[in-house]
Amino acid sequence: MDNQANLIENVNVSSLTKKYFIIKHKMKLGNLVPEWTHHYDEFWQAIRRRNLWLIKLRYGAVLLLLVFINFVQFVLRFDLSSYQYNALLILSGIILLYNIFLHWIRRFLKPQPYGFNPLHLSLLQMLFDLTALVFLFRFTGGAETPICFISVFHIVIGSLILPGFVIYSIAGLVVITFSLLIYFEYYSQITHYHISGLASTHLVYQSNYVLLFVMIFSFVIFTSVLIANWIAKQLYKREQQLYKSIDDLNAAEIQKQKYIVGIIHEIKTPIAAIQSYLDLVLQKFVGPLNEKVEEKLERAKIRTDEAIRLTNNILKISRMKLQDEIIKEEIDIKQVVDSLVSNAVELARQKDIAITVDDHRSIFKNFNGDKFLIEIAISNLIGNAVKYVGSEGSIVISIDGNDNGILLKICDNGIGIPQKEKDKIFTQFYRASNIPLNSFEGVGLGLSVVKEVIDKHNGTISFESPSSLGSKERPGTCFIIFFPY
Repeated sequence: MDNQANLIENVNVSSLTKKYFIIKHKMKLGNLVPEWTHHYDEFWQAIRRRNLWLIKLRYGAVLLLLVFINFVQFVLRFDLSSYQYNALLILSGIILLYNIFLHWIRRFLKPQPYGFNPLHLSLLQMLFDLTALVFLFRFTGGAETPICFISVFHIVIGSLILPGFVIYSIAGLVVITFSLLIYFEYYSQITHYHISGLASTHLVYQSNYVLLFVMIFSFVIFTSVLIANWIAKQLYKREQQLYKSIDDLNAAEIQKQKYIVGIIHEIKTPIAAIQSYLDLVLQKFVGPLNEKVEEKLERAKIRTDEAIRLTNNILKISRMKLQDEIIKEEIDIKQVVDSLVSNAVELARQKDIAITVDDHRSIFKNFNGDKFLIEIAISNLIGNAVKYVGSEGSIVISIDGNDNGILLKICDNGIGIPQKEKDKIFTQFYRASNIPLNSFEGVGLGLSVVKEVIDKHNGTISFESPSSLGSKERPGTCFIIFFPY
């Protein structure tokens, strides 16, 4: 019992120790990252873009600094000592070197909240730049040069990226550092590097000027932080609200799809019952039928078949939206196409439509996907081709491929798709304006189902109208689908 108690105690101590180190690690590296951004890709992409923008801007700053040094020396005739000139050249080289290092390390950073991430790189860039600015301030006249106000630019950018406590700490550090430099120069504790021509006298030794300079500089720095950080907070709040709204919309979409599934099941049941009774009557189990009655019942049977297909499509797309993952298996695309064509061939024969399947592949390779969903997509496209191609039309289904995937084309010489409506063709409940309302049944769900299925498989779908089979009277349509291996 004692051994067991000691074991339990050791496990508890070990767990507590592990938890302590995790919390300590998070406190060190995670405080910069707002919790709501941990899985928010857009936030991390924005930070990465800003980091790269600053890196590119810094290359330009190095060039401008070199131009500035030579411009003030040889054009404005300001008197830079050889020590100042060389120090500024060395500073330009150091800025270039650490910028190359930052550019290199940026490629390896990942959006990990508790490790070294792009947000920490932003902080590192700011600290390097402000350190460089301290030396630039030091060698260009101290309180006599307006270069110190370049630090405001960095403070504003930092306020838009970093948390308030961090940027206020940096702002305070900048003000203290610059003030100490001015203080030590004023009391001749360190050398003052005056630039002759920039100021007629040594302003750094005039107490009123120095005091006013420090006050204005501090006011500008902290006011910039206050305004920029307030704007950043408002933007972050809006982003949080949007992020929450997205979650709410996703939850509402799930509830909607569940509701649709339940309602459609209820609708499908009586339609299936009607279909069963029609089958009994048409198969003449209840007695003979005259031709006119049989014709009407056949049309009613076709309508119920269409209603069942429609409800099945709605159920399938609702279930697909409810599932985060699809069930994958190896799919032989030729086998799927042949099976679906055999289902459509009877209706095609009644309308005198020729369906041809051509397999142009030299390498026969299958791809992984949800066979049930793939059959829905291709069946919709073949069904549409048969529906809209018209009597004595042609449908050609071609299969091709390469090392990357399978290319499937379903082409016809039917009514085609109007040029002005091509952007809307994959939206739900949309039907092209050139479809006669009374001639073809449908509500415009098929192609949206197809697009969603193909997107789920990381594939692509596009179309051409007129198609390669088309003519002036019958432009036709060609749907092109690519399934990656």
